[in-house]
Amino acid sequence: MSRGERSAEDAAAPMGVGCTRPEERALASLGMLENAATVFEQNNDINHGGLLCALPALSENGLFRSTSERLPTLKGYYSTLHILLVMAYMALARLKNPERLSHEAPGEFGKLLGLDRIPEARCLRKKLTMLSDDGQGGVWQECLSKEWLAAPTTLSGLMYIDGHVQVYHGKQSKLPRKYLSRERLCMHGISNYWVNDIYGQPVFVIPKTVNPGLIEMLRSEIVPRLLSEIPNQPTPAVLAADPYLPRFIIIFDREGYSPEFFKEMWEEHRVSCISYHKHPGSDWDLCEFEKVTVEMPRGEEVELTLAERGTFIGSSQSPLLWVRETRKLTKSGHQTSIISTAYDSLSWRDAGLLFARWSQENFFCYMMEHYDIDRLSEYGVCDFSDTMKVINPTWRELKRQLSSVQQKLRNRQAKMGVFMLPEGDFEMTDCNASIALLEEIDYLLYDIEQLKEKIKDTDHYMEWGRLPEAEKFHQLLPDKKRLVDTIKMICYRAETALSNILQEKLSHTQESRALARELFTTPADLRPDLAKQELHVLLHHLSNPRNEAAVEHLLKELNSAEFIYPGTNLKLRYAFT
Repeated sequence: MSRGERSAEDAAAPMGVGCTRPEERALASLGMLENAATVFEQNNDINHGGLLCALPALSENGLFRSTSERLPTLKGYYSTLHILLVMAYMALARLKNPERLSHEAPGEFGKLLGLDRIPEARCLRKKLTMLSDDGQGGVWQECLSKEWLAAPTTLSGLMYIDGHVQVYHGKQSKLPRKYLSRERLCMHGISNYWVNDIYGQPVFVIPKTVNPGLIEMLRSEIVPRLLSEIPNQPTPAVLAADPYLPRFIIIFDREGYSPEFFKEMWEEHRVSCISYHKHPGSDWDLCEFEKVTVEMPRGEEVELTLAERGTFIGSSQSPLLWVRETRKLTKSGHQTSIISTAYDSLSWRDAGLLFARWSQENFFCYMMEHYDIDRLSEYGVCDFSDTMKVINPTWRELKRQLSSVQQKLRNRQAKMGVFMLPEGDFEMTDCNASIALLEEIDYLLYDIEQLKEKIKDTDHYMEWGRLPEAEKFHQLLPDKKRLVDTIKMICYRAETALSNILQEKLSHTQESRALARELFTTPADLRPDLAKQELHVLLHHLSNPRNEAAVEHLLKELNSAEFIYPGTNLKLRYAFT
């Protein structure tokens, strides 16, 4: 059937546009049909037919795994499988919210599912709410993260960790302000802490409306979860035999810099940390640097100018910690300092791992632009538990006042330095000004001591139930967002897998992702062969022979997988028309 013939049939459907299977829909509405059957018919020119090329990768990355155990079973015309496929197809086709479906022909997308049409936006939102009830989306994500960490293609001993702020522009809750480095503004939002593997692929995300900071998140939630989920960690006997061997390595930016935290991670858990040095001190002598060829995680080779030393970090209030410090010399002469408790590593490896952290930044950028990870998935708010610990607003105000007074003190001391310069004639006005500055500095020092005493006597944290009403706010409903985020993570990983195969025939990394996106929008013909139990997906030709050659290489890999369409016994076979 051609696209024109399908369009005419869909428009004439008695139960609405595209509802060409009225008997099954009537039975489902009466509770006499558990789910609609997945049935493919011979059709030509199906829009977005190239999305079917992503099915094996979606399956391999967990879209259909553990759903019967971790997600509710949907009753009615659309099954759990159908809804997950609709959401995955939407994400890959860059349809960023259910309302966008109103601008797509419902029957065309339905043919990709083996149905007459896809659900309308209201029905889809209702089904997503049912799937995400009681936090089931988060449970499913935790199950998948364990599988991703155990995958042979994942270097689970090396993890990137960073926070990403999801901005909130609504009015249902006055969420706390977060600083957005990309906007250089403080805006209302939620902090999401992402854990990615060494290639930048997402492993799991932890949303936090009340942000305790990266160090506390690492200490209380992320590291304990990695300790329990990362496979093939060294046994206690192996760790005892090699005093420099870590269980795994975590890599993060300056926000996580803390000598006390580094010491705690190594001594209590044997977890190594790599980050930037927050207080590197004076520059090193240039004769210490040498050019080194560094192999990045994806195999690229770059030339860096590096030097390495052993360094003690910490303060006089706690025992110092010995770390490995590596510095990279830039063309401008700036020295970037890296500290590491990966004692069994080398300077070039530390530098390569930390600078490759941009794979995670690129992931954030790509997900915001193409998958819209900051979009709300549902509207509504809920209350926090009264026993939840939050920062005491009185303590926060005292810390703000202390920071303000300390800044004033630094300014006054800088001005005083002008009067302390040797030589030169001083007028009486200069003497009077210096005396006034000395008096002001004394007052500021006194204020600082008083504020420090007050901070010491004030509880840092308090329970949410004890907060003044003026300080309270609501949290956004989290369940559906976690389910949708999990599907988008699966789609990103699937797209990455396809682009890696395409990259084998292309010269530039960016080309493979662009070609994957083009493939997802390519029309295709469907030819089911029930005798051979095969579903032939015949792609329309692409814009140039070079891209077609790369996609031909991908189709050979997909055909070798002999993937069976979920819910049927039809083996997918791919080719060009």
